[in-house]
Amino acid sequence: MSGLWTGPTLFIDIHTHIDQYEPDELPGIIQRAREADVGAIIAAGVTVESSRRCLQLANEFDQVFAGVGVHPSDLAGELDSAALDELRAMAMKDRVIVMSEVGLDHQDHSPDRALQERAFRSQIRIAHDAGLPVVFHMRFATADMLRVLREERVSDLGGAAHYFQGNYDEAAAVIDLGCYISLAKPLLRLPELQDVARRLPLDTIVLETDCYPQPFKGKREKWTEPRDVPIVAAKLAEIKGIEVAEVMEATTSNTLAMLGQGAVQVSALI
Repeated sequence: MSGLWTGPTLFIDIHTHIDQYEPDELPGIIQRAREADVGAIIAAGVTVESSRRCLQLANEFDQVFAGVGVHPSDLAGELDSAALDELRAMAMKDRVIVMSEVGLDHQDHSPDRALQERAFRSQIRIAHDAGLPVVFHMRFATADMLRVLREERVSDLGGAAHYFQGNYDEAAAVIDLGCYISLAKPLLRLPELQDVARRLPLDTIVLETDCYPQPFKGKREKWTEPRDVPIVAAKLAEIKGIEVAEVMEATTSNTLAMLGQGAVQVSALI
């Protein structure tokens, strides 16, 4: 891009699980992210305990912000009043900027669907209380997900379908509800997702890595980290025939718009 550049100069990774790494790994992960032009990282909880860790990391590292929530696959039973009260208290903290990771997962081995839906609805209601956007997991559950999002008025909050791998009609339905489509490394390898990304307006897309420890990859340097956001951005730029700087400007601006009141804290870093 040419001329005077006054827009964002860094990426935002809207969804990670960096709390699952060993504590002594975190300074290096965050430093490598900064060196790759990733200025802010959101650490998403999957249980009440991991949500506590995400908030702790957000208080420890300037570049890290927290999402709190219980992942549908991590439900061991009903979310009781103690768990919901703690999630609500954490959701009100300054460094918590999204309700995440919450949602529905209808794979065969997943917890009871009715239980998942009750937990999801309860957490969306906490998001309403705290004024947080909802970053949600939707696997093999599109119809139920869209129904719950509509019934719980998520359009009033905004949010994103994280690690999106669905088709164009699913993406369009999410966008119609006032939410963004979050793309990650599957964009590098899935032609059908590349076709969806080509058709989506750039102002509907945000970026993430969904990173977590990956010992199955063998060599440590192959693990996905927030530093990989620019790789996803480069692929999106290639698909759309635009410059990476344009992808950075749009996706970072989109993220700030999604974050609402939380954008004030994040924008100071990017």
